[in-house]
Amino acid sequence: MSHRVALLGASGFIGSRIVEMFHLGGLADVRPVTRSIGALARLSRFDLDWRVADARDQQGMCKAFAGCETVIHAIAGDPATIRDSVTPVYRAAHEAGVRRLVYLSSASVHGQAPLPGTDEESPLRRRQPIAYNNAKACAERRLRGLRAKGAVELVILRPGIVTGPRSIWQTRFAIELLAGTAYWLNDGRGICNSLYVDNLVHAIQLALTAPGIDGQAFLVGDAETVTWADLYRPIAQAMGFDSIQLPNVDHVPRRGNILELARSMERTRPGRAIASLIPRRVRLGIRAAMTPVPPVNASPWAIPIAPASPLPSATLEMSRLYRCAWKLPDTKARQLLGYRPVVSFTEGCRRTIGWLGFAGFPTIQENNRSR
Repeated sequence: MSHRVALLGASGFIGSRIVEMFHLGGLADVRPVTRSIGALARLSRFDLDWRVADARDQQGMCKAFAGCETVIHAIAGDPATIRDSVTPVYRAAHEAGVRRLVYLSSASVHGQAPLPGTDEESPLRRRQPIAYNNAKACAERRLRGLRAKGAVELVILRPGIVTGPRSIWQTRFAIELLAGTAYWLNDGRGICNSLYVDNLVHAIQLALTAPGIDGQAFLVGDAETVTWADLYRPIAQAMGFDSIQLPNVDHVPRRGNILELARSMERTRPGRAIASLIPRRVRLGIRAAMTPVPPVNASPWAIPIAPASPLPSATLEMSRLYRCAWKLPDTKARQLLGYRPVVSFTEGCRRTIGWLGFAGFPTIQENNRSR
């Protein structure tokens, strides 16, 4: 083990994969920090030195960071949580003698359809129509202000659309295929600034130890330039759907979350017929993840669809994403971090489809195995 790193947001999609890769790969002595005992359910299969503390509790964070050389801030959540967690976390890291804080921001600080030429040096837009974007930009500004007065080094990563097993972007599309609500905008030709989760974890590892990068922000993505059709077509094919037949619309009526969709389906006979096509454990996973119950009662294997996460359901968000025409460059990350994607886009799609079959979705591979 190279050093001890505290990980905030360890129970989430990205956080749990950081734990797996760091712990199983011997990359670091990782200490998961979660807000509740229940959030540690998925990670309990590992013998780890975990802590329970709220990111907004500076004293609790200071205790959680004791003995750690670095901290990874990978907390998702609503805009208020995003904004309000960074100050106590940074101050606690300072008190605990932490050397470096790596903050997972988002490429959305540049908007869902960034202008051609956008890179890390482009000014962050302060008043975007999507609250999540503004919250991430605000969090970055606060951290930079804290770094100007504090001793803890700061490195910011701006991932795009993070894909892979349990990714909300691909899981939701699979659910919408089964529900008959999947659609295209712009024929799926817009650029998807994708980033397979293992590539992101690799970038995080580099950001923890690379010299001379204090105060820097880095865009990170997959090596390939891919479209939304490239991302979604393999899933449709694996589930026996013809993606070409998906409706191509200019405007999608605003819809509620998946739980609301499931409830509305149960109220009609056709809806119940569609719902019956969704594997029982998938339906239960959706309910477990979307229903506001105490975390201790949630299944550790539930599909990660959480109300606090930025879901690809908002009309404005998806309409802009589908019309993106610029692949955000990772040139800076390659030059200063030595970043190179470790998993190809094609391999990432293959792994994700394999997980969908494991999770109970009716993929062709899963159907063939059950015969």
